[in-house]
Amino acid sequence: QVQVVESGGDSVQAGESLRLTCTASGLTFKQSGMAWGWFRQAPGNEREGISCITWSGGRTWYTDSIKDRFTLSKDDAKNTLYLQMNNLKLEDTAMYYCAPCTVVSGPTILPVRPWKYWGQGTQVTVSS
Repeated sequence: QVQVVESGGDSVQAGESLRLTCTASGLTFKQSGMAWGWFRQAPGNEREGISCITWSGGRTWYTDSIKDRFTLSKDDAKNTLYLQMNNLKLEDTAMYYCAPCTVVSGPTILPVRPWKYWGQGTQVTVSS
């Protein structure tokens, strides 16, 4: 059974940093053959894709809202996906999830459909 677990979220002040971690059981990111990324959902908003990485080549995409502040990386040996978040802003407050992703022009980052193994997410709260 596939289980995705996100962790690392916390309550921080604007300008601080966090590193989110995504691990999976029941699948190996590399062997899945899919790109993986991070999505976030703020209260009252739809879930949005913010970053995506191809597991084989390590190519990354970021949306403009987090570009130059967040860095997506992976560790094959640990079967883990990371999101380093620097210079956090109030508008980064959201629940963060990881899932397989696909990228269309923009870039617009979308979850691979259908994906039914969404984790519980990890909450990031940024205050002034």
